[in-house]
Amino acid sequence: MSRFRPLTVALTAAALAVLPTAVPANADPGQYAPTMLILDASGSMERPDQGGTMMDSAKKAVRGFVESAPAESSVGLTTYGTGTGNTEADKAAGCRDVQVLHPPSTLDKAGLTAAVDGIQARGWTPMGTALRQAADALPDSGPRSIVLVSDGDDTCAPPDPCEVAAELKQQGVDLVVHSIGFAVDEKARAQLTCMAQATGGTYTDAADGAALERVLPRVSSAALRNYQVTGTPITGTDDFRTAPVAKPGQYLDTIGKHEKRWYAVDVPEGATAYFTGIVSFPRVPGPLTGDALAVLELRVYGRDGTDCNARERELETSTDDGVALTVASTFEGAAKSPTGAPTDKCKGGGRYYYELHWDVTPADAPERLPVELLVGVEPAVTDPGETTESKPVTFTDPGGDTRPVSGGGSFTVAATLDGSGRYTDTVQSGEYVFYKVRLNWGQAVAYRVRFAETGGAGYTSAANVKTTLYTPLGQRLDTDTTSYSGRSTAELALESAPVRYANRDANDAEVQRASVAGWYYIAVKSGLPTGATALPPTPIALDLVVTGTPEKGPTYITATADVLGEQAPSDTSVTGTPTVARPWTAYVLGAAGVALLAGIGLAIWVVRRRA
Repeated sequence: MSRFRPLTVALTAAALAVLPTAVPANADPGQYAPTMLILDASGSMERPDQGGTMMDSAKKAVRGFVESAPAESSVGLTTYGTGTGNTEADKAAGCRDVQVLHPPSTLDKAGLTAAVDGIQARGWTPMGTALRQAADALPDSGPRSIVLVSDGDDTCAPPDPCEVAAELKQQGVDLVVHSIGFAVDEKARAQLTCMAQATGGTYTDAADGAALERVLPRVSSAALRNYQVTGTPITGTDDFRTAPVAKPGQYLDTIGKHEKRWYAVDVPEGATAYFTGIVSFPRVPGPLTGDALAVLELRVYGRDGTDCNARERELETSTDDGVALTVASTFEGAAKSPTGAPTDKCKGGGRYYYELHWDVTPADAPERLPVELLVGVEPAVTDPGETTESKPVTFTDPGGDTRPVSGGGSFTVAATLDGSGRYTDTVQSGEYVFYKVRLNWGQAVAYRVRFAETGGAGYTSAANVKTTLYTPLGQRLDTDTTSYSGRSTAELALESAPVRYANRDANDAEVQRASVAGWYYIAVKSGLPTGATALPPTPIALDLVVTGTPEKGPTYITATADVLGEQAPSDTSVTGTPTVARPWTAYVLGAAGVALLAGIGLAIWVVRRRA
């Protein structure tokens, strides 16, 4: 288990007024990657299976996925083989027989179900042509996914489907193909695997209809997940003198390899500033290069660009896995009174400058990546509430039935965990999946993640699996990691201390971080095996316990307190339950005049003042 240095993130939601949510810059406001299902309807799908036909089983599996898909997702349906027979006389027409039955628009359960119910299996297998047409039907930009189900190999090549997948990737199309072989032979398995690997996707076997019913919803749900950048556009500069001043809200910028980006924020007198950065790296298909190290650095500068000697560096060694790298810094200069010394330019209220530097860059990373920024302010307290806790809680089995959940691809779309319980999901190799659980003052969380035995993928290499617990402001609270090959189970576990305002003055770093109530984020990563193909989709069990009785919390000097992103209960007052609810949307602390900047290389500035 890895432990990280302390960072006292202190944005509580006292005196918070909610601003309109920021609109993502150059991004679909949807939460999920548009996904196209391609369903084989060739004549061979009429083979018997489970008392019916393979086509009957495939339809049932698709209906199961459609029923469980998130309402905000965009899902389309393409099929081939429905318009002709499968004789040689039908081949010329049959190899052009591809139909987009439903475009990839906001989930239309009734429309998709009707479309799949109307499919009749009878024709040829123009898989390469279907792949091209499905890709053309998806949006022109942004992350996109295809999930292809076939019971055999392409019978119409050219075009060869593996070559089509490679061409799409070479053209810079941000497309991932996941393929499922439905009772296929070795030749078809090799072709379907090649298609997936060419785009960084996964191949999964389904030996019969029962297996397909289990696999298709899991693979399709995972295909929908993608990290979502959000924020109003802002352009950092290469010098503090021209740095844009961040007003209250959520912002989105980009940062290049080895580049430094400057931003300014006006910090009120007596305040403490917090700055967190998160950069999400894209997955790199194929064998890992071994050169996947990234470092982000934060520095704080005072008036006239004076170096305040406040620097934080964070590194990630496996960016090929598609991870999010966070960096966080605490600056208390504005809370200190000037004394007339030369160092006074880093004391008291005024304009401070934040330099975000992408210092070390992975070999296969894009030249530029999105970076998100967040800024906020916390007023002083007259009573901090209960005293600090000395240690994190201990995990106990929550018991009860399991509940399926589909984790999101980023903090913004993290799946909600409704308190203590047993949850299940499926993760793909190279995925970084997010969940969130709400902790009120006085409450703590403990959880474990178990990766199921899948039999591996026919190789000896292991992948890195990891879970990270984040505070409501995106600060990394703790992380646990191990290796996993699929040939046996793997288990990870983390826990927090009860959330109390006074924790920020504790000696223990992990206790310090549990100092603000609100949504705590759980990230689960399934890495890519070194020098090998991707692992099959992996079922995970997420057992979680929320302990502790909610407490009153701190008393603030302001008259009112709203919850970030949510209205507080009608009986909530300054002495009650202010929490940070949604740090990835735009807010302002009305009484104290604070801004939040947020994004993929999320930078969070929070301003705090004590009485």
